[in-house]
Amino acid sequence: MAARIGIDCRFAAAAAGLGRYTRSIVTELLHRSDGFEYVLFVRSKAEEWLRSISGAQLVTADFDHYTFGEQISFPKLIRSQKLLLLFSPHFNVPLNTTVPTVVTIHDLILHRYPNQSPFHKRIAYRLVFDRAVRRARRIIAVSEFTKNELAATYGESVTAKTNVILEGVEPLFRPMSSPIIEETKRRYDISGPYFLYLGNAKEHKNVPVLLAAFTRCSRTDCSLILICGGKETSGLQLPPRARLLANVSDDDLPALLSGTEALVTASLYEGFYLPGAEARACGARIIATRRGAIPEVVQDQGLLVEPTVEALAQAMSAVSDLPRPTPPPFSWQKAAAQTAALLQGALTEIR
Repeated sequence: MAARIGIDCRFAAAAAGLGRYTRSIVTELLHRSDGFEYVLFVRSKAEEWLRSISGAQLVTADFDHYTFGEQISFPKLIRSQKLLLLFSPHFNVPLNTTVPTVVTIHDLILHRYPNQSPFHKRIAYRLVFDRAVRRARRIIAVSEFTKNELAATYGESVTAKTNVILEGVEPLFRPMSSPIIEETKRRYDISGPYFLYLGNAKEHKNVPVLLAAFTRCSRTDCSLILICGGKETSGLQLPPRARLLANVSDDDLPALLSGTEALVTASLYEGFYLPGAEARACGARIIATRRGAIPEVVQDQGLLVEPTVEALAQAMSAVSDLPRPTPPPFSWQKAAAQTAALLQGALTEIR
């Protein structure tokens, strides 16, 4: 009888990195023939990404994250499915979950940068996070940096069951032709050369420093396009030639990356830095900081500097001297193969 494995896909419809990770890893797992019977817990069976999914049972789990309803009702639904194992692509495993788990830890950002969260939310986060990593049979860390963060925070017992499985890059991220780049720029009203920032504006992203560096940069012919959303953007003071773009389609990102002078970030902390991997796949120059997992992703294929106004401004001023990067050695197929092997290892322990 095939092993019955549940996957929490409630984040899959999100546009952010966690949604992309969930969609990509689940899709590739289902393309494989590992002999598992998958049960996908989804917010809605009508989600767009599910149209290409086959070979799995879909179970509606319309529970908001970080709520009492999730903590009370979701464990009951999980138990009702008679699973041998639950794979959570996020740390948010309900406290009363009795099924053995495998969890993916993307970062410990909220340990380091609580982003002005209320005290009670910080306590709840630490409780759920701590319980998830201590009870998991296996842990996936998306970078060596994240594995080291877990080791420093939780010690040997957690380190021993942590495996690094790097994220991948979707096939749509590749160099685009000039006509496609120009047509995409027209639709977003972008004229002339531009720097590109992809991400949110939370504390650790250090966006005010990036904006200050842009104003000091000598490339006055360039604009700065920030593909950025969330409530934190309301506090940004945009200088001249800087623009916010929200609701940009994933399908348009390869053209915007292919056409940029450079992908830029002043980030102080990244668990993986997926935009950097996608930029490499599109042949986009990268100016980034030597922080978190960024060096693992960018490697020697971009310019890494300290997260200061001066260093970033100098790098942006000399952007035309930077070479174009080579594609990254990351793939979702490889990540899925490693994940499947890890799930099998956890099942062997349980049985």
